[in-house]
Formats: sequence, structure tokens, C-alpha cells
Amino acid sequence: MPRSIFLIAISGSLRAASCNTALLRAVQAVAPSHMHVTLFDQLAQVPPFNPDIEIDTVPLLAQLCEQIIAADGVLIASPEYAHGVSGIMKNLLDWMVNTPAFVNKPVATLNAAPRAHHAFDALKETLTLMSAQWLEAASITVPVIGDTTTTEAILRNPQLCSDLRNALAEFTKLQLETMN
Repeated sequence: MPRSIFLIAISGSLRAASCNTALLRAVQAVAPSHMHVTLFDQLAQVPPFNPDIEIDTVPLLAQLCEQIIAADGVLIASPEYAHGVSGIMKNLLDWMVNTPAFVNKPVATLNAAPRAHHAFDALKETLTLMSAQWLEAASITVPVIGDTTTTEAILRNPQLCSDLRNALAEFTKLQLETMN
């Protein structure tokens, strides 16, 4: 049995009915018992990025940075707007650029819309630039469309649940590899 794995999940959407947030809540529900997924739900409180302000002086950001550093990995699901990452997600990543939060941190990106590959690709580029360890096998497109746009609907879909479990298994596999 692998040791406990702690993941931070971040949705790049502020919508109350966000399919990206629903996807991350489904991840929480299907995670194996040794894996704990915590959803960062304060994205709306993140101030606009200002390079003149030290992250340590913004308690919310300092705490998130510490949580990411302490976590075994990060999951990000973000919508695509105008062929890019949502502004609120990019804002958060801009705050984290000059911190050690993502350096060598295993990160997976989940794409909830099959046609929206620009944001997915942009996230990979940004995270790689931030020295994150992007987990390609765990970074998947999960078609959360039509009648599967809520957490409950995702959890009723065996294929989607299987895809999410397989993505999470990559974090366990990585942990086991680093132990050997």
C-alpha cells in the first residue's frame, strides 16, 4: 500500500456551475483511500498580479504557496477563453512564478472540453516554464459535455470515472518510482 498522497486541485473557473470545478470534485470522489485531494476554492479572492508586491505579504497566496510546496502534486482544470487560459488562472500562476511552489512539482492538467486544446497547451507551456514536472500520462481530456456537466453526472459515467482514476494512478506510480 503506497503512503498517503496529498494533491491540491485548482479550477480556473469562477462559474457556480463550472464543469471544470465539477470535474475536480469528481476527482475528489473517485480518489483512492490513500489519496487526499483538496480543492482550492478561493480563486476569486486572489488579487490582480502585481510584481511590486511580495507574495508573502498576501496571506491567501502565501498560504496557497505553502500548501502547494507541501503537496505531492497539483491538478489543474481550466476553461479556455479566446484560445487561452482563463484570466483568473493565469493571474494565479503569475503570482506563483517567482516562488518555489511549482519547481519539480508533479502537475496534471485536466481538460473538460475536447475542442478546447489551446488552454490545455498553454497551461503545459506555462507550467513547464515554471519548472513543474508536467505529468503527460495524467494530463487528459475528459469530455464533460452534454449531460455530464455536473459532479453527480460525471460520477454516474463509468468511463469518465475510470479515466479519472487512471490519471490519479499516475501520481501513485510516480510516488512508487521515487521511493525505489
